[in-house]
Amino acid sequence: MICGGGAIGASTAYFLSRRGADVVLVERTGIAYAASGKSGGFLAFDWCDGTPLQQLARRSFTLHARLADEIDGDWGYRRMTTYGGFGGARSPGAGPAWVSEQVALDRRLGTTETTAQVHPALYTRAMMRAAEALGAKVVTAEVAGIEPNGASWRITTGDGATLEGDAVVIAMGPWSVLAAKWLPLPPVYGLKGHSVVFDTGKRIPADALFLEVIEANGAASSPEVFPRTDGTTYVCGISSESPVPLDPADVHPDPAAIDRLEAICRDISPVLREASVLARQACFRPVTRDGLPLIGEVSPGAYVATGHSVWGILNAPATGEAMAELILDGEAKSMDLSPFDPDREKPLDPALIRRIST
Repeated sequence: MICGGGAIGASTAYFLSRRGADVVLVERTGIAYAASGKSGGFLAFDWCDGTPLQQLARRSFTLHARLADEIDGDWGYRRMTTYGGFGGARSPGAGPAWVSEQVALDRRLGTTETTAQVHPALYTRAMMRAAEALGAKVVTAEVAGIEPNGASWRITTGDGATLEGDAVVIAMGPWSVLAAKWLPLPPVYGLKGHSVVFDTGKRIPADALFLEVIEANGAASSPEVFPRTDGTTYVCGISSESPVPLDPADVHPDPAAIDRLEAICRDISPVLREASVLARQACFRPVTRDGLPLIGEVSPGAYVATGHSVWGILNAPATGEAMAELILDGEAKSMDLSPFDPDREKPLDPALIRRIST
């Protein structure tokens, strides 16, 4: 049983189903409803090199390419060239026509060999459809309780129904913290990020941008620009530390943050200045105290997979693959999960979580 219908939960469901396991995924609001539907979907092969994430990221980058060939459906996978630059310069830049003259692209950060993208919502839904085709089931309900039942685990849903299975996986992003009422889970926090999606058609090539800009008020920001295969362009770059609501359906963008982001977009690209806005949105990325995900067993038959921060979409396939191995084989064979062991962090006080969530 998997709690959470984001990229991590859906990928885990797929790899478990591919191994012949009977999978039930419980999701409160909808597949890819939260961060997995509102993130950039940027993929990088070697940007995590030299960190504990290196093996996970490299394996996942390879799996993304393989899954795009193996599974039916188009979720906007493609290789990209990625540039870095700065804006607010006094002298004109030397970038392409779709970039403002006040933006200078001064370095190439990645080639089509090392950077790529997916549409995150389409990827997540495709993984879940592929899992369902292999027998997985989706239950739309709130997780209201988790408890051991002999050698198995029981989930009680908000409508009073019960589900039972040999194992349970917590993959609810920042809402995973709510499961600490029933399981020994370390803390997971939510960092709120804002984004705007523009209708740009074919006017922007397959080039991702990571910029450092000085805004009109003198503030510094770091917008990221990702054109997609569906003719849209996603831009993010404004974060905040707003409280995470109990219900993902209650996540809304902060108007001031969106206004600021749109002003940045107008300054960095004439195409974005003229394009219509398709979505103004926000999501909470799950983060941990040390910046590394939590991937592993927290109690016999109970597992957690969350805390991937900005690399959730990138690292979803390898996380799902490793979780399937851990559950079915007793150990992850595709990679070393020890850097992500949940035991490295002290579990939260269940009584505190009960007070917060009631």
